[in-house]
Parts: sequence; C-alpha cells; structure tokens
Amino acid sequence: MERLENVDMGQYTSFRTGGRAREMVVCETAEELLGLMRSIHESGSRYIVLGNGSNTLICDAGFDGIVVRLGEAFTEIRREGDRLLCGSGALLSAVARKALAEGLSGFEFASGIPGSLGGAVFMNAGAYGGEMKDIVEEVTVVRRDGSGTAVLTGEEMDFSYRHSILEKTGDIAVSVKLRLTAGDPQKISAEMAELARRRNEKQPVQYPSCGSFFKRPEGYFAGKLIQDAGLKGLTVGGAQVSELHSGFIINRGGATASDIIDLMHLVQNIVYDKFGVRLEPEVRIIGD
Repeated sequence: MERLENVDMGQYTSFRTGGRAREMVVCETAEELLGLMRSIHESGSRYIVLGNGSNTLICDAGFDGIVVRLGEAFTEIRREGDRLLCGSGALLSAVARKALAEGLSGFEFASGIPGSLGGAVFMNAGAYGGEMKDIVEEVTVVRRDGSGTAVLTGEEMDFSYRHSILEKTGDIAVSVKLRLTAGDPQKISAEMAELARRRNEKQPVQYPSCGSFFKRPEGYFAGKLIQDAGLKGLTVGGAQVSELHSGFIINRGGATASDIIDLMHLVQNIVYDKFGVRLEPEVRIIGD
C-alpha cells in the first residue's frame, strides 16, 4: 500500500486540471482495500474512488479527503473459455487488445473509451451502440464499509443508462467477468480500426477532456442541443465547447476546473432557456 499527500489531481484526471487532494492511497490487494475501507468507515473520513480519472473533475479548491486507487495488481486479464476475467484497474484499451489477441468479440465498442474497467462498470459506459451491461456477467466488489466482498451478477448490477447499483451502494468493483463470443480476429481488428477512425474524425481527441460531458436527455442528443443553441466554440478561460463535437468540453490550454464548471453552467442555462431541457453532467465533479 502506498500513501501520497497533497496530490496534484490534474496529473490523475484526463482534463489535466483541478486542485489537490489531501491524501491518495494506492492498494495492491483486495485485503489492503478491505482494511482501508474499514478504516475509512470507522473514522468517517471523506473519500472517493478514482480509476483512470477519465470522467472526474476535482474542483480548484481541492478535495480534503482520501483518494482511493487500485494498483498494478488489479490490472490482470486472463481468459476462461469465452470469458475474460479482468481486474477492475485494467484499462479498456488493454482489455480490447486482450480480446483481440484471444479472438473474442463483443468488446469492440469499448476499445476506444479512455477509462478503466472499474469506472466503466460503475457508470455503465457505452459507445457506438454497445454498453457494459451487454457483456458483464459478474462483478466482484469490496463493500464500502470494508465488511467483506460479494459477487454480483449482471442483473444484480442494475445497469441502466450511465448507471449501476454501485452508484447507490458505494461498493468498489475489484474484478469483472466479461461474457464474449468467439470471433474472427481480422473482423474484430477491422471493427476496432473503424471505430477508432470514426472517433478520431469526430471527436477532439487531441485536447484534454472527459469525453461526452453531458448525459443524453431523454428524446434528445446533448451535442445537438448545444450546437442548435449556437454554443459551439463558446469559451470561458481555457475551457471551450469543442468546435468539432459540441457534446465535449475541452481544455484548450490552461483551463482551471472553475473555467470548466462555469462553462458547464452557462451551457446548461442557455440550453434550458432555449429548449426547456435540463442537461445533467456525465462527469463527476468532486471537491470543496
């Protein structure tokens, strides 16, 4: 177990900005994580669990609590039949490479999502018509109070749009069993390449961001609402509504977390005034 103090969270989040956390603890085993969560529960300390930081923004004032991260031991990926057993710290890109190498299909949709498997399961991440709920068979979790572990089926995960039961329980995914199907490696590779081409062509991948910033409102698309409101390219400080894809807020350079949050509020207010639709952030905003 590694403990760090006064941590610059801009180094751990894909927006590449934000304040400092009082403490970061990196656990290397489920036993270490159980002990840490028991300690946090007993002390009543504030904490967050952070994966690859691709969907999290820490406020400029920082976070006066503990950031819990999973170490290298949680990145193992192995095959069992048509299943992949993955540590929740594994990056989605690494899982996709393993699936391709093993000739297993079903994970292509997630191959370009820049996050960890644990984070993807937590929010039921999806892209290009696929979602984690389509392929998750089981999730092993550490209880938020450190009282033990449990294995949840895909049904028990209560997946819905950008939601899982973990948002409610606070339990921490430590491993995930994915249900895939045997496929042709050439076709899998071609599908991944095509999705990567579409992503690179239509999304501002060269700038720090958290991907799609807002959830999709029922019956609408957030990016189209923002574009139709005339907000493409709108800038606050170093933060900008992407000129390539209006659903993205990007760090053009030197953006503070406050710039991003102020731009978020501006977009929300204008879209609501014009269309009566309330945009909700998909990004977790954490801090003081």
